[in-house]
Amino acid sequence: MAKAKSYILQFMETITLDIPETMFRRLEQTAVAAHWSVQETVLHSIKIGSPPTWDDVPAIFQPEIAQLDRLGNEKLWHIAQSKNNQLNYERYDELLSKNQNGEITAVEKLELAKFREKADCFMLRKAHAAALLRWRGHAVPQP
Repeated sequence: MAKAKSYILQFMETITLDIPETMFRRLEQTAVAAHWSVQETVLHSIKIGSPPTWDDVPAIFQPEIAQLDRLGNEKLWHIAQSKNNQLNYERYDELLSKNQNGEITAVEKLELAKFREKADCFMLRKAHAAALLRWRGHAVPQP
């Protein structure tokens, strides 16, 4: 049996890409936040895929989630590990119970909707922060 030979090839190719300005700005913001060059960010994206997208996030939350791309790792860790202390869970549970029993008023329905919106935004921020950290190469425990 013939012995296999291994070769290590090292070369650099230069390519020119026309990419939309919004995509370039996102890569640039990600590079700054991760303390990488734009080239390192592009190469990382090619190697493991794009940073997590927020395009699938409901439009109402997109501005909030898009801001996370600009944050450094320390701030992302803070968000990913945060607890939702702003939500009054007792009141939220009370409104959920009233809603299930058909005893909720129109004003309470609006209050419940605001609670849901805050809770959804909080969880989306946590999830996106963790996804960005994973994309940047950090080991983030699954919840």
